[in-house]
Amino acid sequence: MEFGEDKTDVKSLSLEELQAEMVNIGEKPFRAKQLYEWFHKKLARDYDEMRNIPKSLKEKLESGYTYTSLKIVEVQTSQIDGTKKYLFSLADGNLVESVWMQYHHGNSVCISSQVGCRMGCKFCASTIGGLERGLTPSEMLDQIYAIVRDTGERVSNVVVMGTGEPLDNYDSLLRFIRLLTDENGLNISQRNITVSTCGIVENMKRLAGENLQITLALSLHGATQEKRRTLMPIADKYGLDEVIAACRYYFEKTGRRITFEYSLVGGVNDTDEDAENLCSLVKGINCHINLIPVNPIKERDFVESAKENVMRFKEKLEQRHVNATVRREMGRDIDGACGQLRRRYAKAGR
Repeated sequence: MEFGEDKTDVKSLSLEELQAEMVNIGEKPFRAKQLYEWFHKKLARDYDEMRNIPKSLKEKLESGYTYTSLKIVEVQTSQIDGTKKYLFSLADGNLVESVWMQYHHGNSVCISSQVGCRMGCKFCASTIGGLERGLTPSEMLDQIYAIVRDTGERVSNVVVMGTGEPLDNYDSLLRFIRLLTDENGLNISQRNITVSTCGIVENMKRLAGENLQITLALSLHGATQEKRRTLMPIADKYGLDEVIAACRYYFEKTGRRITFEYSLVGGVNDTDEDAENLCSLVKGINCHINLIPVNPIKERDFVESAKENVMRFKEKLEQRHVNATVRREMGRDIDGACGQLRRRYAKAGR
């Protein structure tokens, strides 16, 4: 392929691939290490910030490669807990959201993996407009980089749980994880990365064989096949037994405890019977249940469970020795749920 033809996304390249590119365009291999540090450690927004890179190389890069640098469209800051919701513009004009959260154990960023989503979960704003496209590894990375630049704070935990189904963008997700955890970049521990999936079974099994130490979180939301189907269309393709078997397989291969995400929807999946079914379903699995009072969205008629129902549900699980916590509500005063800010912008025609 000729240099400059079908431009390569330079920020999505590994250090070794970047070294090969430097040789291909007639540069010394050591330039790759310099560039990689600007991309992934110093978090440069553009080539102009790269002070030790010669102008001739910058010109080659500008003409022959794309360089991802997301633009902040809006930042909402919670007056309750300081959570920040970011709306970013991509090079093609699409919009994605990310969230920055402060916890006692460090700062956490929740990123999107796709523009939109095709999974169709009934209580989620992200999926209402369908799927536009998957994000590139660099677009996933730069959500974090832009937030680090904006806040001036280190990020210690990353959750791929924003808009999109990460395992529906598998190759980009995998490359993103390897770049994010590379010692030559931000060097975030794999153990501090959580990837959420609604249950794409074959890719859950693929992920188990990638020799990673990340946490896999399954969006469960229903403890029987019938109940899950009412909330998650993907349950028509992958039965609950099949999905749970994939979770067991993931633990066997990686030794990493599974997280089950369970959104509590008032009058739908928050009864004592639901709690009993959930206990039976996860019996014998090394897991943690993350109970999430559902975020109401205008386009759906679901409501969050009453606080007393949430606590009773949690107590039922604990009585059966199932490890469970109620997710701390973050940013409820700012378009906190996945897809809400992006959707509001789209409806306003901005």
